[in-house]
Amino acid sequence: MHIPDGFISIPLCIVLYVIAIIFIYLSAKWSREHLDEKYIPLLAVLAAGIFAIMSFNLPVPFGSSGHLLGAALVAIIFCSPYAVILVLTVVLIIQALFFGDGGITALGANIINMGVVGGFVGYYGFKYLKDIIGKYPSIFVSSWAACFIAALIAAVEMSISGTFPLGLGLFYMGGYHAMIGIIEAVITVIIIKGIESSRPDLLAWNRKEGE
Repeated sequence: MHIPDGFISIPLCIVLYVIAIIFIYLSAKWSREHLDEKYIPLLAVLAAGIFAIMSFNLPVPFGSSGHLLGAALVAIIFCSPYAVILVLTVVLIIQALFFGDGGITALGANIINMGVVGGFVGYYGFKYLKDIIGKYPSIFVSSWAACFIAALIAAVEMSISGTFPLGLGLFYMGGYHAMIGIIEAVITVIIIKGIESSRPDLLAWNRKEGE
């Protein structure tokens, strides 16, 4: 899902950079209001874990790459898509600058696709589905959707730039991440269930219920 340099036109890169900067500002504002010394270490641990799982990339024909995302995991634990944007921005900057994973010109696009889209789909999918299908089924569905939809958006951006035909991009990026998303959903459910069993105070929905 990391888009490299040259896969997106410069005008689109500029637009996506501006949008990304706006969301980064909002995430920084969220962090000042909601993070304290108790939860910063948890965010750091999640960032390290996401960095690790995103390092295992599968090449996608007519696309960029396929990998686990972790956006829904962070969004659901902190009950905010802005936590995801904060984490993914740091991770993606390090990967682009020091590991050549994702392009510098495409950094804004990657932050939007994985951080913004992944975070908002993951959190609001969970929020609106949990009272309909239950807590853990909603975690599963929203985690899968966050990975899948983020990949589709990346395919659309590259298609707009003329990198490849839209149909082929959606087919390959969507197909790969539809399967990867199942793995991501299972892992997300297992991790959150483990946290709820051992440290329920770390889950934002439990903190809100106790207020």
